[in-house]
Amino acid sequence: MTATHPLAGRTMIMSGGSRGIGLAIAVAAAKQGANVVLLAKTDVPDPRLPGTIHTAAAEIEAAGGQALAVVGDVRDEASVAGAVAKAVERFGGIDYCVNNASAIALAPTEELPIKRFDLMQQIQLRGTYLLSSACLPHLRESENAHILSLSPPLNLTPKWLGSYPAYMLAKYGMSLLTLGWAAEYAEHGVAANCLWPQTLIATAAVQNLLGGDDAIAKARTPEIVADAAVAILSKDARTTTGNTFLDVDVLAAEGITDLSGYGGAGELEYDIFVDPPQD
Repeated sequence: MTATHPLAGRTMIMSGGSRGIGLAIAVAAAKQGANVVLLAKTDVPDPRLPGTIHTAAAEIEAAGGQALAVVGDVRDEASVAGAVAKAVERFGGIDYCVNNASAIALAPTEELPIKRFDLMQQIQLRGTYLLSSACLPHLRESENAHILSLSPPLNLTPKWLGSYPAYMLAKYGMSLLTLGWAAEYAEHGVAANCLWPQTLIATAAVQNLLGGDDAIAKARTPEIVADAAVAILSKDARTTTGNTFLDVDVLAAEGITDLSGYGGAGELEYDIFVDPPQD
């Protein structure tokens, strides 16, 4: 931990975060001395997925931060209000709101159950709106407030509009909300940005839903997104807002261009909504 790091002593609240990219961001922030509040449902182990909110809190504290695990549902207004209140009571305020919780279902439109459609819209849209709006009164009191949503650039090519319309709506909706807050709260000094990986990331969701071990071999580790998130949250909120970042571009701006430490030994696969660079 670096005592003078911009995240030292700051408080982050995150939806989800029991595993994967969210946990990696939480641990990276904790290494710089941040307090991390997790709002997640994973109170008990799931045989299909590693980690719970409690094991995540233990990892955060082992990394050097303080953790507060709040079991709840980001779709539920009372759960969100309670988590925000507990964060403020424990740490005195909120500096960073990270919208990480997400559901994914990539079935074609005629095959997608409406239950899965509703779940994606409720977690990605309702959940992002609930958590961010509940945090905003406290973010406006912070010296360097950030909303960060794990959502993609708005790629409106027919390929991505037509591939997974329901999932696209949910994720692009997160991005649009976040860009909306960047404009709405510009005069209040609250930054709002989106962050998305350039490539697949080696998580349980990718392994289970996007191709198994073959997909993992073409993926980078969650730490690349985590390092990019910490870099964004370290920026001046008054000047770094209204962006839809890719992780690699954030790191390149920090002078980090050797990405070999983030895994992906073979040919990398670009993430959903990301087009390969044009020669």
